[in-house]
Amino acid sequence: MHGLVNKAVECFVRDTHGAAIWRDIASKVEPGLERFEPMLLYADDMTDRCLSHLAAHLDMPVEAILEDLGTYLVFSRTTEALRRLLRFGGVTYSDFLMSLDDLPDRVRLAVPDLVLPEISVEQESEQIYKIRVGTGMVSFGYVLVGVLRALADDYGTLVMLEHEGTDDAGVNRISIEVHEIDFSSGRAFDLTDRRATG
Repeated sequence: MHGLVNKAVECFVRDTHGAAIWRDIASKVEPGLERFEPMLLYADDMTDRCLSHLAAHLDMPVEAILEDLGTYLVFSRTTEALRRLLRFGGVTYSDFLMSLDDLPDRVRLAVPDLVLPEISVEQESEQIYKIRVGTGMVSFGYVLVGVLRALADDYGTLVMLEHEGTDDAGVNRISIEVHEIDFSSGRAFDLTDRRATG
């Protein structure tokens, strides 16, 4: 697993549940582990063990934790660069949804060795979208649900989201019903990162 994925899990635990809980979980995953390095590669089971220990500690399903992780990735100041990458997908939430097919390629431009599963989006009507998340990172579908829910709030759009399960081939299916595009003002977003330009 790419170190950025594990680092995201680490930051999520530290920021939302505290450094002490992270230290406890890290020690159970591997004695002496303090933090993950973003640009290193780790065995997939290390990520799974982090999530399993966190689920046991919080008495929550791993799937619910993954959705919370997706929400964190959009709203945390630690991951503001990811929010910007996602918001470049479109001016409206519907535009953003239709750009999701390109998300793995956009991520690869930023981090060449981070490979996300293939994403396909089908618009069944003006309001209903169906998303399929390919194999390769089975848990990513649940993270994406959290991301999509948070981005709806970010855009100020009222939606109903549902993870419809994973088929025998490992493909995640997500259903989105857009009720109101301009439900609220959403969060401010500027294509220019003014912090970078001074």
